[in-house]
Amino acid sequence: MEYKIEIHTEVQKFLNAQDSKTQHRLIKGLKRLKNDPLSHDIKKLKGTKGRPDLYRLRIGNYRAIFSIEDDTVKVIEIIPREKGYGWLALLLVA
Repeated sequence: MEYKIEIHTEVQKFLNAQDSKTQHRLIKGLKRLKNDPLSHDIKKLKGTKGRPDLYRLRIGNYRAIFSIEDDTVKVIEIIPREKGYGWLALLLVA
């Protein structure tokens, strides 16, 4: 089964702001989600009780945060590794 990838507008802005080498690497990583969004290098994030499950894909020094709904992978955030997941707590409380 092939999944459709939906990218949040803020993620698209983030991608557009990156240099071409980084853009290419991130897009290549996101395309891997089309065939198997739950492959061995995906980690389910904890603390999403009562909300859609969130997952993390490592792409070099970046982390792509996404959810899976039916046949669609929704990429909601790409963060640099050093940024951490503090923003996620705010998202889950809201």
